[in-house]
Amino acid sequence: MGKIFIYLMLSIATLMASEIKWAKDFNSGVAEAKKVNKPILFVSSRHSCKYCVILDETTFKDKRVIEELNKNFVSIISYSDQNDYMPKELWQPGTPAIWFLEPSAEPMYQPLMGAMDAENFLKALVIVKEEFNKEKKKK
Repeated sequence: MGKIFIYLMLSIATLMASEIKWAKDFNSGVAEAKKVNKPILFVSSRHSCKYCVILDETTFKDKRVIEELNKNFVSIISYSDQNDYMPKELWQPGTPAIWFLEPSAEPMYQPLMGAMDAENFLKALVIVKEEFNKEKKKK
């Protein structure tokens, strides 16, 4: 019985780690980032956008990307075709727009526009994490 329980728990953990933990909405994501003091990945997207779909189906399915985002970032996605809330300061005419934000929701950089492959996205995550940790040490 104990082995079955352990197997069940490991299976659940594996399933949960197989996708990005997206915040329920923008405001709850920002509140979570403030609480845990992590940078925010904010993606402005649309279901009908070819490059948004590519990003969702490739980069955001990569196990290394999922692991890095779930461990070191608070991830928020906003779909303009679902009228999800998005601060007007973060609106961009094209999608996907990939923002990296401070826990206060202030942009760290200008947005990355379009789909990125997993390798380049992981490189961007390293840069953001290093910059965030450097700024955190100054405070």
